[in-house]
Amino acid sequence: MDIVRITFLVGAVVLVPAALIAYVLVTDLGVRLLPPRTQPRIRPWLWILPSMLAVTVFLIYPTIATIWLSFLDKAGQTFVGLANYGEVLGDGGVLVSIRNNIFWLVGYTALVLVFGLILAVLADRVPYESAVKSLIFMPMAISFVAASVIWGFMFAYQPPGAPQTGTLNALLNLFHGSPIAWLIDHRTNNAALILVAVWVWTGFAMVITSAALKGIPEELLEAARVDGATELTVFRRIIIPLLAPTLTVIGTTLVIFALKAFDIVYVMTSGNYNTNVMALRMYQEMNNNHNNARASALAVLLLLAIVPVLVFNVRRLRFQEAIR
Repeated sequence: MDIVRITFLVGAVVLVPAALIAYVLVTDLGVRLLPPRTQPRIRPWLWILPSMLAVTVFLIYPTIATIWLSFLDKAGQTFVGLANYGEVLGDGGVLVSIRNNIFWLVGYTALVLVFGLILAVLADRVPYESAVKSLIFMPMAISFVAASVIWGFMFAYQPPGAPQTGTLNALLNLFHGSPIAWLIDHRTNNAALILVAVWVWTGFAMVITSAALKGIPEELLEAARVDGATELTVFRRIIIPLLAPTLTVIGTTLVIFALKAFDIVYVMTSGNYNTNVMALRMYQEMNNNHNNARASALAVLLLLAIVPVLVFNVRRLRFQEAIR
């Protein structure tokens, strides 16, 4: 079995790039045999053909197959129309997952944008900017699973009176506060999970925002200060409007991640205690309940939720191209 895996790995690493290089060389030689006027029209299509095939095989076909499967019964043989969608939307557990995804959509996106913006502005004014940014960006270097394990120790809970092994409850105990079951208490568990994602992604938002911030002409800011504008006015009336396109890009990226949040919830709570989300519920329907039809219906609902974000992004990019 190990030999088969090693052979497959070598094939993927060596043969696939070699095949692509051979394809480019052969097709280029073939194009040169065509009339000179035809070559500019044919060459681009031949160059992007492998990418188009890959997109078709790994994206378009699975999407169409998933949509079709969502209209079939559990056995995947009988057409049942919208019955799976009715069952999914009538399931209280799924409605809790949708509610939690809304929490992620609003809370996670807003917190990452706010913290990333504030930290970018503050870091831009200190002499040790690189060191500060490196420390804040460091969580992006680890996986969400590792981040979940780390924060699992932070949120660890012991009954009142017992030594608290979790960092947060140890701090509460130090100030004579009662320990909190962060991942079990319905009042705190969703916020605690979102906090882990915020901790990971804030560095990403900070770095992108900081790069855009450095692109703002310093003369513009100085002119505003000379005219009597306070730092808060400069921040509100000049910096934020000029950073709006960058913040929009970051925001749409965060929205897409919030809609497909999975790793953190799976590792820390497995969706228990009313913390489930749509992506995890889809996984549970497919692997625990062996109901691929309902899992496909959930996947289609997630796709429909993401489509408006993608449409907004495309329109924004076209608008920016039009005003350049």
